[in-house]
Amino acid sequence: MSDTGVTIAIGWVAAALGTWSAFAQYARLRRRGTEGVSLATWTLFAVLAAFWTLYGVAVRSWPLAASSALALPLQSMIWWRLRPGSRWRVVTTAVGLALVCCIVPGVAWGWAGAVVGAGGAGTITRLPQLAQLLRSRSAAGVSTGSWALGAVVSATWVAYYAGSRLWAVLTVTAVAGGVSAIIAVASSWRQRQSRSVTTRERRVGVESVM
Repeated sequence: MSDTGVTIAIGWVAAALGTWSAFAQYARLRRRGTEGVSLATWTLFAVLAAFWTLYGVAVRSWPLAASSALALPLQSMIWWRLRPGSRWRVVTTAVGLALVCCIVPGVAWGWAGAVVGAGGAGTITRLPQLAQLLRSRSAAGVSTGSWALGAVVSATWVAYYAGSRLWAVLTVTAVAGGVSAIIAVASSWRQRQSRSVTTRERRVGVESVM
């Protein structure tokens, strides 16, 4: 891996943003509850954080290793607040998916295969949240700002990986970041719909009183 001073600086900026994003999401869940938050998504996030920590150490990408290691406790606390004990089937399916995606390609093609598999799982982690937004008429519990920040974090990591010439992880991070951006847009759309419905209901209530 080839790093310059600028590339390393970008990596640490990405690490700081990623850690802050995980903390902000945890703080939001403590304030507003877990309604609308996907257990499958956060189970996969926690498992993959452990993988990226190991990968960062293996390729001596210390910003990636540090960011993933710091995010893991926060993601685990979010996961615990989603009460996994009552939905073990969701948890075991998500963990099994992550392990298969990481281990099977890793055995076959080494770290490059594991990275592609983890990246595929990372994209899949976001799909339950997107599906939940599309099914539900509400975006309750889903933070547009957090997902938008996640997309920005991914873009920062892409810049770092480009400077470090880590092409496989760059590709999968770009795809995952794109899905995060779509979730942010879908969440914003649902929230606007909810506000519109609330406004119409209030108008009807006022008119009925009059």
